[in-house]
Amino acid sequence: MPEARQRIYAYCAYQERTHQEVKRKLFEFGLRTDEVDELLSQLITEGYLNEERFAKAFAGGKFRVKKWGRLKIINELEARGLTKNCIRSGMSEIDDADYSSTLTSLLSKKAELITDNDSLKKKERLAKFAIQKGYEPELVWKHVKQLVGD
Repeated sequence: MPEARQRIYAYCAYQERTHQEVKRKLFEFGLRTDEVDELLSQLITEGYLNEERFAKAFAGGKFRVKKWGRLKIINELEARGLTKNCIRSGMSEIDDADYSSTLTSLLSKKAELITDNDSLKKKERLAKFAIQKGYEPELVWKHVKQLVGD
């Protein structure tokens, strides 16, 4: 167990992790349930493991780096087993003004790549692109109409 303890501390120190990820890793090390629970509680107590901090880092990073929308980020955080509170806290990292300007920028860049002259098809392709990135459909259509026009 001392070797597993060192390895899991290094694993958690390297980057933010969810409880689920750490638990899975500890079981991969061959530890029993009681040992896993004990190590998990130590990690939480000592501040190595904090799901709220993970949610903030994840949401902020995916938005800034990969330009993901809120819906995609929320779905991914839910899939990782985070609580609604942690997710809400993570989503607070995304500023509304930045969110809107990022969506506009994404759509503008994509619009330049679309060679289709039919404005209806262009709007449809732009909207589909942004919605797949996780942006809310109502917001996407509002931005697409502003960009392409009616």
